[in-house]
Amino acid sequence: MHYYKVIYKLTPYNEDASDIMIAQLGELGYESFLEIEGGFEAYVQEQYFDESAIGTIDPYIEGVTYTVEASEVEDADWNEEWEKNYFKPIEVDGVYYVRGPHHESNPLISKEVIINPKNAFGAGHHETTGMMMHFLLNIDLREKRVIDMGCGTGILGIMAAKEGAKDVIGIDIDAFSVENTKENCALNLVENMEVRLGGADVIRESDAVDVFIANINRNILLADLPIYRGTLASGGVLLLSGFYEDDVDMLVEKAESLGMKLEEKQERNEWRALRFSVI
Repeated sequence: MHYYKVIYKLTPYNEDASDIMIAQLGELGYESFLEIEGGFEAYVQEQYFDESAIGTIDPYIEGVTYTVEASEVEDADWNEEWEKNYFKPIEVDGVYYVRGPHHESNPLISKEVIINPKNAFGAGHHETTGMMMHFLLNIDLREKRVIDMGCGTGILGIMAAKEGAKDVIGIDIDAFSVENTKENCALNLVENMEVRLGGADVIRESDAVDVFIANINRNILLADLPIYRGTLASGGVLLLSGFYEDDVDMLVEKAESLGMKLEEKQERNEWRALRFSVI
């Protein structure tokens, strides 16, 4: 699978304008952003890339203009580009150390997740992933069954397994991400995570779980929330991220109509995450 990298340079640079533009790109399917001098890089899967749309993004700040340049990121180049420019080890709440196989362990942190991201986004750096990891560290996952929807690199499901989950199911629509998740499970000696190719259509009636994780975009979440809810019994936990403040009310309304209660909301920059319990 290929990604496109779109570089936006703002004149003059304005952080609010940058955030507004990133929010608009998120609605178009862009899934990862990297700040650079004078602007940012945005990454999107080839299937969602629309060249005619990249110049229509509005900064909504008077006097701010921008230039835009798009290029294709080849599969073979992604891992090298990530390691050189972006993928650095991170600490999660002082409890976990997320690193690549080429990084040394941190002797001060006993728990770690090893991720070789290749071209699948999701190594803990993005705000949405970080908020979901924070949620997971504050839930008792021992002997729980978990679904990681849109698993990407598998980082969230792998953490759930390391935190004592009995069974984990990872699901992603991208075959490359499915293979990458399997590789990362092997790197972390996680043997109780099943990985499936597909969307909500591959969730089975027998998939009764205690915790459902979905870090995807708003439209997919709204469409598939009834399916997610159907896997959860009373007392189950639903974790959602991948959206913005303007999306929160409609997601809460939909979840509440399905018998769920909002327990916690997280905010990191323009991104939001929600934790629900099943009533």
